[in-house]
Amino acid sequence: MDHSSDYDADDVLVVSEPGQLKALGDDLRTKIVMLMRDRARSTQELAAELGLPRGTVAHHVKVLQRAGLIRVVRTRKVRAVTEKFFGRTARLFVYKVDDPADARALGAAALRQAADELAGAPEGATFGLIGARLAPEDVKRFERRLHRLVDDFRAREEAGGTPVRLATALWKGQDPRA
Repeated sequence: MDHSSDYDADDVLVVSEPGQLKALGDDLRTKIVMLMRDRARSTQELAAELGLPRGTVAHHVKVLQRAGLIRVVRTRKVRAVTEKFFGRTARLFVYKVDDPADARALGAAALRQAADELAGAPEGATFGLIGARLAPEDVKRFERRLHRLVDDFRAREEAGGTPVRLATALWKGQDPRA
């Protein structure tokens, strides 16, 4: 078992199937998957944490389960009902996207999630949005550096460490001087 979680999961899942990509392109489903990163949750717990009706959350949980992104990791008997606890099928989802529209949708969903978290972050959050004109070879160089940064960030995870989030994105944008 991963020492930073209360359930077993693969380390990495390559997310490339259209159903998986569509499932993770939804903001609510992205939040649900993020909540399950370190601890399994029941539909009732998710509904309470998200402030949404249980039926709404149950629908999205089913979509994620059908896409193979989450699974039942344990059950508990509560009176006459069996309560299911769901966890991710992998700690890390690595996206393999051929369609640029899917890539943009997933990136936008991830950045909206980061923006929501940043809005509620305590003092001391570091962020910035910078635009520049770069030569094609510099774009490739920065892409490689971002990938190395993300790999290094993930490799440093410790069970007792401080929870910290990192959001990265590099895209062709509008003229920064416009």
